[in-house]
Amino acid sequence: MLFLGTRQMHLVVRPLSTVKTSLFYSTSSHVPARAMVYAQYGKPSEVLRVHKHALPDIKPQDVHIRFLAAPINPADCNQVEGVYPIKPPFNTSLGSDEPVAVGGNEGVAEVIALGDQVKGFNVGDKVVMAQAGRGTWRTHAALPASEVQLLPGFNNQVSLVHAATLTVNPSTAYRMLNDFVELKEGDYVIQNGANSAVGQFVIQIAHAWGLKTINVVRDRPNLDELKEYLTSLGATHILTEEELSKRETRSKLKGWLDGRKLRLALNCVGGKNATELGRYLDHEGKHVTYGAMSKQPMAVPAAPLIFKDVSYHGFWVSRWTDTHSRQEREAMFGDLIDLIKQGKLREPVWEKVSWKLNASEQEIETAFKEAVDKGITGFGKGKQIVFFED
Repeated sequence: MLFLGTRQMHLVVRPLSTVKTSLFYSTSSHVPARAMVYAQYGKPSEVLRVHKHALPDIKPQDVHIRFLAAPINPADCNQVEGVYPIKPPFNTSLGSDEPVAVGGNEGVAEVIALGDQVKGFNVGDKVVMAQAGRGTWRTHAALPASEVQLLPGFNNQVSLVHAATLTVNPSTAYRMLNDFVELKEGDYVIQNGANSAVGQFVIQIAHAWGLKTINVVRDRPNLDELKEYLTSLGATHILTEEELSKRETRSKLKGWLDGRKLRLALNCVGGKNATELGRYLDHEGKHVTYGAMSKQPMAVPAAPLIFKDVSYHGFWVSRWTDTHSRQEREAMFGDLIDLIKQGKLREPVWEKVSWKLNASEQEIETAFKEAVDKGITGFGKGKQIVFFED
């Protein structure tokens, strides 16, 4: 780990039991760091640039972390464009000539130093951001310990890809399956956008918990291939959007349910398809919207509201994080990590983006901006994930 310098190398590799009485409380860092920043909103490939700086002297309640991997999510790009609800502050805390913000919301990092008042962390711990908007597209960060969250049970059975992508998609699926309806083994859930990133985790988590899923997807030339893939994840039944709207589908679903009530619908599409989901819900069913990929408004029919008391809800995992405790979030991460260790959650399909710590600013910017464009257009081979490498 040459980028850390002699003092930090010594700190990282010493046994934790001995470090805490010596370099653990060092106030000097001198770690060279780089961050992908932007000074104004705009097209990511045009406004993003690399900013070089040094980590500041460590404060008593701070941690210094080294990022290991971070994805490029559509929401991250929307944030740089200025059209996402969470807007990180622009400031000069990194020593820039003008106020800048650091891009990225999700990623996994390693603790490399602690302030003398920090409790509950050790050097070498793997952590994620405790909230969105803190900036993960960077090699290092100096943050209050309250802004990072420990990954409980992390070990070599958990890949960096899993850890870097844990806080958004799998967490969204986990919470929606937990928080709206008390589901029991054998119960059904219906969802559209089943091949989306969240949809795939809904299938896998539901399968691991003994739940069954009715999964709606758009028709496409490779539909059979998609059905085979979703079935391999644990999908129980798969329908196209056109099939969902047909009258004969009602009797088909009745046979599938075999007397069980369908009380949870998950919507990330919007428009007519989202309306159709609501029609299939039983009395006191919950219709949960977490996305609007069609960009079409959703009509809420009167009949389910009047005669079935169906209720409609929205879900945003960032809002859940803001309104729930660190302990609740840690418990969720622990459950998800256990599922990963059991082989019940697959990595998302991903493509590696290499951020070499000794590369030039131009080399880093070129590779990163190419990855951002792939992430926006969908022309990549999967989720773009940045690996920060020696």
